[in-house]
Amino acid sequence: MIKPLRKAVLPVAGLGTRFLPATKAMAKEMLPVVDKPLIQYAIEEARAAGIEQFCMVTGRGKTALVEHFDIAYELEATLKERGKTDALRELRSNHLPPGSITTVRQQEPLGLGHAIWCARAFIGDDPFAILLPDDLVLSDTPCTKQLADAYYETGGCVVAVTEVPREQTNRYGILDIGHDDGRLVEVRGLVEKPKPEDAPSNLSIIGRYVLMPQVIEFLSRMERGAGNEVQLTDAMAKLIGLVPFHGLRYEGRRFDCGDKVGFLEAQIAFALKRPDLAPAVRAFLRTYAGEMAG
Repeated sequence: MIKPLRKAVLPVAGLGTRFLPATKAMAKEMLPVVDKPLIQYAIEEARAAGIEQFCMVTGRGKTALVEHFDIAYELEATLKERGKTDALRELRSNHLPPGSITTVRQQEPLGLGHAIWCARAFIGDDPFAILLPDDLVLSDTPCTKQLADAYYETGGCVVAVTEVPREQTNRYGILDIGHDDGRLVEVRGLVEKPKPEDAPSNLSIIGRYVLMPQVIEFLSRMERGAGNEVQLTDAMAKLIGLVPFHGLRYEGRRFDCGDKVGFLEAQIAFALKRPDLAPAVRAFLRTYAGEMAG
């Protein structure tokens, strides 16, 4: 029997050093793409997949991430008094049911695997999704919903994968694959950041996962991997053969919002999907393109 997927872990303890000084006093996950912070995109994507409970693995200075989902009574009252119904409706759409968000602290930056281990009490014996808010996916069907659908089809672990240039395999977790039907691939092995000549494929994991709770047992061993960190990829590899394990070629385009260029590209791409913004954005893009051509 396949258990319902109702939990998600969001690792958000990073310092955001690549975006200093903007992130000196603000969590990087609060950086907005158009008019919503990255953390809101992640929560909305998870909710679209049927996720009901959320655990943020946080660090110092990250309280705004939780406060963003609180009810701002004074602000809502002011918007109501001023007749700003559209803004009020948008604000209220962000409300979450009481008790649906919990937080745990990752006191030391020991890697993604360590961050997930910190959420072990929240995970318990249930399957769970992981969403890295830095990875923003623009798609017709939310990426985590695509993963959830695949999970209910196959059971076991399902990770979102995409092809990367062979020379960049040393930046990612790479799959060793078996059967491949063009959408779902059988995962036979996982290698964290292999050299291009050693990479078993060019299929890379992005920041979307559905995992079985048994991964916590392997993370608990605190074995260090690449970068002397506790690597989630290494623990996931130990699940292969114990539970079904698949990679999903998701539909959509991923933007690495932990990178300045990726973050700027996401601004343009998401703005162009907005009917209220697209005409103006296209106009100023033509202006800049013309200046560059000249």
